Amino acid sequence: MSEPNIQEVVKEKYGAAAKQAAAGGIASCGGGELSCCDPITRDLYDSTQIAGLPEKAVAASLGCGNPTALAELQPGETVLDLGSGGGIDVLLSAKRVGPTGKAYGLDMTDEMLALARENQQKACATNVEFLKGAIENIPLPDNSVDVIISNCVVNLSADKDRVLREAFRVLKPGGRFAISDVVVRGEVPPEIRKSMELWVGCIAGALEEYEYRDKLFNAGFSSIEIEPTRVYKADEARDFLAGAGLDPDRVGPQIEGKFISAFVRAAKPATRGVVVGPSCCS
Repeated sequence: MSEPNIQEVVKEKYGAAAKQAAAGGIASCGGGELSCCDPITRDLYDSTQIAGLPEKAVAASLGCGNPTALAELQPGETVLDLGSGGGIDVLLSAKRVGPTGKAYGLDMTDEMLALARENQQKACATNVEFLKGAIENIPLPDNSVDVIISNCVVNLSADKDRVLREAFRVLKPGGRFAISDVVVRGEVPPEIRKSMELWVGCIAGALEEYEYRDKLFNAGFSSIEIEPTRVYKADEARDFLAGAGLDPDRVGPQIEGKFISAFVRAAKPATRGVVVGPSCCS
């Protein structure tokens, strides 16, 4: 499926999820009964972190990790959240960087942006700005961000190389890439890759671990680390495998332990190598 088609399906599903949260429900990233939200989005934030946040920001959380707890944000830093959804990670980041810092959220879905801005107002977060755009084309200048975070969004892109190149571009020299994402360890059955519903539901677009490392390296990053934070069992996937028309008893053993949530770290080198041309006297 082409990149524009994938983007449209993601917009539709996550727009519906935003409406669920805005109406007082709990957002479902897969939509209907086909949802990745349990176990992938379960118990990511402790009560002390979400205390004081708007209820709708918590309800709209569709991530697979907690990048704000692992990114080691510092006061005064500028943070960008790729695919910021209802804004929970942006609001948490804004608290960590403080009034001298800035937290940007980037999302392409109008419903999510509206919900995020409502949550920003309720949280009285003045050091926050939500931007409309795609993560493949970040609307910020070169070398403008200290830290990039994201929560189970990069796996939804059909052009991950472009996403990582854009992330590298907007990071300042020495800047940090610190995201949560779903990662695959080993071969995945073709049926899962072909299922668009599972793609939107956080699974089928995931990269294999070695692919992730290679793509980060090719984009220019160094100090690349992939740290597992949760390993998924086949029994946990039975409901949404069945919902996608797949036989859990047949497919389940083939995915046992192969899908993980991971914290993906990398850095933009502080200095780039300088190529020195031949001397004019040689």
